[in-house]
Amino acid sequence: QVQLAESGGGLVQAGGSLRLSCAASGRTVSSYTMGWFRQAPEGEREFVAAITRSGGGGSTYYADSVKGRFTISRDNAKNTVYLQMTTMKPEDTALYYCASPIFSDSIVRRTPSTYYYWGQGTQVTVSS
Repeated sequence: QVQLAESGGGLVQAGGSLRLSCAASGRTVSSYTMGWFRQAPEGEREFVAAITRSGGGGSTYYADSVKGRFTISRDNAKNTVYLQMTTMKPEDTALYYCASPIFSDSIVRRTPSTYYYWGQGTQVTVSS
């Protein structure tokens, strides 16, 4: 049974920082692409960042809206994926999810439909 559990969300002022964590059980995060998505109220779920499996080079990919501000990383010993968010903006306010696909490959996945396992989400609110 694969389970993903996000944590670290909260309320932060514009310009501030937060670090989200995604603890995985039932699978090894270093063997799969791991992604972060977000969904604002009345919005669609959108891609934020992804990191490919270690065997595929552990490459990272970002949405243009967060590039240079957010960093995705992985701690293999803790089997956890992180999303470090800096210089945050009110438009970053959303429910943030981490996700993992069924298959272990090095495909760069930017669409929600290509992921299978999802966490319950953690709320991030950025005040202006």
